Amino acid sequence: MKNHFRLFRYFAYSLEILVLFLLQQTPNLIPSLWGIKPTLLIPVALSIALFEKEVAAMGFGVACGLLIDFGRGDVIGFHAILLAICCYTISALVTNLFKTNLLTAVLMGLASIVLIFFFQWIFFYVFPNYGQAGYALVRHYLPRMAYTAVILPITYYFNRAFAIFLRER
Repeated sequence: MKNHFRLFRYFAYSLEILVLFLLQQTPNLIPSLWGIKPTLLIPVALSIALFEKEVAAMGFGVACGLLIDFGRGDVIGFHAILLAICCYTISALVTNLFKTNLLTAVLMGLASIVLIFFFQWIFFYVFPNYGQAGYALVRHYLPRMAYTAVILPITYYFNRAFAIFLRER
C-alpha cells in the first residue's frame, strides 16, 4: 500500500510539472512585468525537494531542469545539473537538519534561485563576453529572480498539500 501512495504522489508531481511547463511556454499566458517572465519550474522543483527523499528530489530536479533547458533552448543539462544539486541539498538538509515550514522553504528557495540565475548570468552572459554585463544583471536577471521567487510560497503550499494528503499512512 505504501508504494501506491508514493507512485500516485510522483504521478501528481509529474503532472504538475508538465502543466506548469505548458503554462510557462504558452505565449502571453503569464503576465510579464517589464518584459520579464518567471521560470515556474524552478520553485516547483525546489518545493518538491522539501517533501521528498534525496534521490526522488534530485530526479524531479533533473526533470524540471531538462524541461527548462529544452524550453529556453539552452545547453541541455545546464539547469538539470544545477537543479539536481539544489534539490538534493535541500532534501538532505530538510531530512537531517531543518524542519519543513514556509520560512525554510523561502530561505532555501531564495538561495537556490539566486544561485541558479547567477550561474545563468555568468555562463550565458559574462563568459561569452557580451557587453554591459552589469546592466543585464540589474535589468534582466535580478527582476527574473524576484518574479520567480514570488511563485515559491504558492508552490510550497500546493506541494505541501500533496505531501500531506498523499503521505504513506
